[in-house]
Amino acid sequence: MTTVSPDTGVGPLLRGWRELRRISQLDLALRADSSARHISFIETGRSRPSEEMVLRLAEHLDIPVRERNALLVVAGYAPRYPQTPLDDPAMASVREGLDRLLAGYEPYPALVVDGTYDVVAANRGIALLMEGVPEELLVPPLNAMRITLHPAGLAPRILNLPEWRADLLAQMERQIALVRSPELRTLYKEVAAYPVEDRGAGTGDGDGVGAGTDAEVGGRGRERTPSFALPLVIEHGGRVLSFIASIATFNTPMDVTVAELAIETFLPADRETAAYLRERLP
Repeated sequence: MTTVSPDTGVGPLLRGWRELRRISQLDLALRADSSARHISFIETGRSRPSEEMVLRLAEHLDIPVRERNALLVVAGYAPRYPQTPLDDPAMASVREGLDRLLAGYEPYPALVVDGTYDVVAANRGIALLMEGVPEELLVPPLNAMRITLHPAGLAPRILNLPEWRADLLAQMERQIALVRSPELRTLYKEVAAYPVEDRGAGTGDGDGVGAGTDAEVGGRGRERTPSFALPLVIEHGGRVLSFIASIATFNTPMDVTVAELAIETFLPADRETAAYLRERLP
């Protein structure tokens, strides 16, 4: 895994990001309206980039907002992007917008997490799936990764746990490669060490979600769903529910807090799941 060291100057840091993005000096220069020679001089420390150039290169390298602040500080400039707590009055419109979005998605589950997967908002669909989770895992701040993968949390109910776990850990690894977060690394080590019990979801024949689970749901002949994305297959109330997850972030964020928020929604992957949720959360 490629990481960017915090102990070097702005030039080597930018080079690390460029190599992480697999962009040549010439390509970056063309994108940033500069020259390959100037990019080379910046990376080797022969030239000190202006504040505008640091921000321009960061934009074209798609560097996270928090790390752009770090680049500016290393280059000798003040941080550009604030980090406003979500409970600050200035963030009222953001909170209200998120609440409306989550409520509008009901009865389907949806939640909002921060950069370390702590849950900052969730709807009734998520609360439904959390039924039966031990109280000690529900003490604020709730952590989505811990609740999902902990052997006392949702993990025993997830029928395709090995596949779902591997996908979540890979997601965390990609994030760790982009941000210097001791908290995220600690969380990753914790959840990656949880034991895994493969219960099997009956998806090995390639026909899609729900195959092989008829006996578990009373032989009702569940609809087979095309496997166009990895599903979350989970037991709830004696039923087998199937979801396809999607993640959304804010476009062009100008605040570190907003930049690190992620909205995760769970779309029912079959008609049985959708009907069950509408019945439980009218």
